[in-house]
Amino acid sequence: MASSASRTLLLLLLLVVVVVAAAVGGVLGGGGEERTFIVRVDADAKPSAFTTHAHWYEAAVTAAEGGGGGEWREGGPLIHTYSAAFHGFSARMSAAAAAALAEAPGVAAVVPERVRQLATTRSPRFLGLLSSPPSALLADSDFGSDLVIAIIDTGISPTHRSFHDRGLGPVPSKWRGVCSSGPGFPPNSCNRKLVGARFFSAGYEATSGRMNETAEVRSPLDTDGHGTHTASIAAGRYVFPASTLGYARGVAAGMAPKARLAAYKVCWVGGCFDSDILAAFDAAVADGVDVVSLSVGGVVVPYYLDAIAIGAFGATEAGIVVSASAGNGGPGGLTVTNVAPWMATVGAGSMDRAFPANVQLGNGQVLDGVSVYGGPALQSGKMYELVYAGASSGAASSAADGYSASMCLDGSLDPAAVRGKIVVCDRGVNSRAAKGDVVHRAGGIGMVLANGVFDGEGLVADCHVLPATAVGAAAGDKLRKYIGSSTRQAPATGTILFEGTHLGVHPAPVVAAFSARGPNPQSPEILKPDLIAPGLNILAAWPSGVGPAGIPSDGRRTEFNILSGTSMACPHISGLAALLKAAHPTWSPAAIKSALMTTAYIKDNSNGTMVDESTGVVADVFDFGAGHVDPMRAMDPGLVYDITPVDYVNFLCNLNYTEQNIRAITRRPADCRGARRAGHAGNLNYPSMSATFAADGTRATMKTHFIRTVTNVGGGRAVYRATVRSPEGCAVTVQPRQLAFRRDGQRLSFTVRVEAAAPAKKMEPGSSQVRSGAVTWSDGRHAVNTPVVVTVQAPLQ
Repeated sequence: MASSASRTLLLLLLLVVVVVAAAVGGVLGGGGEERTFIVRVDADAKPSAFTTHAHWYEAAVTAAEGGGGGEWREGGPLIHTYSAAFHGFSARMSAAAAAALAEAPGVAAVVPERVRQLATTRSPRFLGLLSSPPSALLADSDFGSDLVIAIIDTGISPTHRSFHDRGLGPVPSKWRGVCSSGPGFPPNSCNRKLVGARFFSAGYEATSGRMNETAEVRSPLDTDGHGTHTASIAAGRYVFPASTLGYARGVAAGMAPKARLAAYKVCWVGGCFDSDILAAFDAAVADGVDVVSLSVGGVVVPYYLDAIAIGAFGATEAGIVVSASAGNGGPGGLTVTNVAPWMATVGAGSMDRAFPANVQLGNGQVLDGVSVYGGPALQSGKMYELVYAGASSGAASSAADGYSASMCLDGSLDPAAVRGKIVVCDRGVNSRAAKGDVVHRAGGIGMVLANGVFDGEGLVADCHVLPATAVGAAAGDKLRKYIGSSTRQAPATGTILFEGTHLGVHPAPVVAAFSARGPNPQSPEILKPDLIAPGLNILAAWPSGVGPAGIPSDGRRTEFNILSGTSMACPHISGLAALLKAAHPTWSPAAIKSALMTTAYIKDNSNGTMVDESTGVVADVFDFGAGHVDPMRAMDPGLVYDITPVDYVNFLCNLNYTEQNIRAITRRPADCRGARRAGHAGNLNYPSMSATFAADGTRATMKTHFIRTVTNVGGGRAVYRATVRSPEGCAVTVQPRQLAFRRDGQRLSFTVRVEAAAPAKKMEPGSSQVRSGAVTWSDGRHAVNTPVVVTVQAPLQ
């Protein structure tokens, strides 16, 4: 029987939730506009009379509405209940009701829901993962067998050859998940490879209304392609032959070919809703996954308001590695997303493979371009008239302005002016493939997609529906100028030369132009992105019912597709994390991330520092983090930086979060007195060090320090010595300079002191200077590299 105090708390909680439910249901007037809120409950304060959250919420809804149920019902307030990665529920309510609920005993936080968006034959070999003979990482991990990777995405195509289960052992005994069925996804869709599948649409439908089941399916089936693609990058089986429209021929394989997959569909036509994403995290933890791969992102908010950060913390606390895409907002700074330190934040780089499709102009110039168009080629030797609708060429339709026509927006082109011609379209607003469709429907024979200044020289190869290619900003300017100087008597002409697949391209890797960049907008003490992985022009599995261009008019079908994005980079790290966890089952999520980061490299295959694709100049730590992943070195990193959940709580304390803010993330009370005496947020035991100084003109030098602890995983006794590459204008010292380990698993600490000279010249208000270096520990066999970045920021005024 519940105690008197417990009964009192129960009554208070039920009263608040009943009031909220009544307000949402329209029983009480003046509640304001409804939206979805996610409510975190302090598990310690929960009434003992209720053993699960569902009991509590069902009782509350029953009292309010005369009904029950733990899932969203049309017209009902309750959407999801959570009990594994997160303790709480999500419901529709007014802002006033949410504010009232936030004050209830036992309620840790009330968070408004946000909508997120979705952010390979060559990459295993490029990363050194050879199948025959198997590389050490594949052999020691048994190709990831018995590890389960959760893919939180758009679902999966279960019949694809990349997900066959031939040669696999039984489903791991620890697996507790289910195989949800529905349209296009019969109960027998799962196997020993795809061990589980679920879908979560209650949050989406609570906000957007019941889904249109003629356009979407209420099942784990992937009708978009993104989820199938990312799943096969992480853990696709070996498939031969594989190609996209004849490009990138070879053997397709994921990073961990024998790892098991569990698909959690959370993304729909209207986006990916926080309440559904959190439900997927909750299910994944309860199901027993080992790695979560999340190629979804959105705006950056404080961690206690970020449902992804909250769900990821619960997963990490359960020993699950969480890998997330950095976002595709590059090349601008401060664009990185998914920045919580308990997640691996992954940017995108290129491989040594390209798909040239160059533009040959009538004046003899040849402009570099890329494409994976696989249809009928343009007539050999023929030069076609070029037209740019953004110029005064009359190519715009009567209903469109020059801007719309320059972007090749729907209905913007005059068929009479573009028929039989190659149309130049500016990049932006609508999708790249959609522009080609607009040109095709208007009667154009081909398209050149030209970057603008913001896009720079970054190029993405697409499966266009007509002969088309993409060119960089400089080539786009030349092309527009050439067309602008033409006359009716001497029109601008050109053609597109498709050259197929080129291997051994230099330099590689480069940082993809679209890859989101630091610094970390939420906590600059933590360098983000953490590292980069292949994400440009990646070939992977594709559903049979979706055209490769990803637009409704594309009736072509292909078993594999080539896509680009940090969405493609993220599952590379997810699969590699599974291999490392299989090879080192006692390593924590932080240790696995540390191994991937401290062994990453920054040199390309021309032996220069990696460059930024958008500018062609040398990239920096805010572009690539610790560097490009190197799986073979990550297998044996020598030392790792480990982090416990308590360390993350101390980090949050040092961000000056309140106890309630911290409880919203961790669901436990936090005593910040000791954490704040111990140092600052930069003292989280992270595999990078980032210092930000204010150049206020009052100091000649600026100082800080970092305390770090490393764990020996190199196999026994070892002596490591530190070498320092100081950032320009900075003095970096390490104490002690030598770490002598007597045994495997031993932990030793060191301090790094950074002293930065104030800028010699007054900086422009709001400007910053970024200087980077590194501390490297070496025992002659291992090199443990830790980036050190110093940012000097001028005040706004």
